Amino acid sequence: MTFKVQHSGFKVAAGMVVAVGLATLGVATVAGQGQPPPAGMAKPWTMPRTADGKPDLQGTWSNATITPLERPPATSNLVLSADEAARLEKATSDRVERLNLDSDPNRPAPPQGGDGSTGAAGNVGGYNNFWLDPGERVAVVDGQFRSSLIIDPPDGRLPATTPEARARTQARMKTMAGRGQYDHPEFRPLAERCLLSFGPTTPLVPNYFYNNNVQIVQTPDHVMILMEMVHDARIVRLGGTHVPKHIRPWMGDSIGHWEGDTLVVDTTNFPLQQPFRGSAENLHVVERFRRVDATTINYRFTVDDPTVFSRAFTGEIPFRATDELIYEYAC
Repeated sequence: MTFKVQHSGFKVAAGMVVAVGLATLGVATVAGQGQPPPAGMAKPWTMPRTADGKPDLQGTWSNATITPLERPPATSNLVLSADEAARLEKATSDRVERLNLDSDPNRPAPPQGGDGSTGAAGNVGGYNNFWLDPGERVAVVDGQFRSSLIIDPPDGRLPATTPEARARTQARMKTMAGRGQYDHPEFRPLAERCLLSFGPTTPLVPNYFYNNNVQIVQTPDHVMILMEMVHDARIVRLGGTHVPKHIRPWMGDSIGHWEGDTLVVDTTNFPLQQPFRGSAENLHVVERFRRVDATTINYRFTVDDPTVFSRAFTGEIPFRATDELIYEYAC
């Protein structure tokens, strides 16, 4: 895979802090154009709208954050105080600074065949911290610093999997036992073949690595969601109905409608080759896009698959506007 620098003006960012991360996302407010209004007379924000009167969600947005998908076991509350968020942000910043120190020029060569790691860097150390851009801030939703992206179940954790799902997982592990990851073409995942993203395409949760930008384009009857990671474009048909069950596009079949000023996207018909947390062919995802100010979309998703999870779960992520460009991911 050929790696490209994610952004113009690429900056060194936080390392992967998935289990603990949190810092300050900062809820954006709008100051208006030109000179700021007198104190106490801030100009109210007005929802931008497309030519057909719908909320304008278009632009490039980032869902990068150090808030983990699941709440850390040591954290009991969904909402963090500003001091807690600041301390976690400082810990993340200190970790990034430490990882960005110059490497020892006299260090020994890595072991033959790599160091045994299986992460995105590969077992030969394909990436160091310079290349990573997972986010530096805590997710802030409705003015609250969040300890997890999952808000339901109330404990912020993924629900338990069903006995049938666990049995399927054990059967797959038994099939793979004693074989290399790429011994057969059937074992090669879509991402390794550069066909689809290395992270989820639906729902749009952060990958905690890099390339967490999405671009949204609207027409009166379609919405296009372009994911920076491996440049996957998902097309949402507005007002349509789902295709027959035997038709399974790479990113599922997405249809949408407007509920007031909220775009609701319903996706089913996922292929087996594109699972999310062990769920695929029976996966059902409902997404809600609600623009809350000039620089923020509140993104809410609900995942349901009774053949895998004991119950549905819901999460919220702030999408922050960025003026940086999305370039081709030359995988």
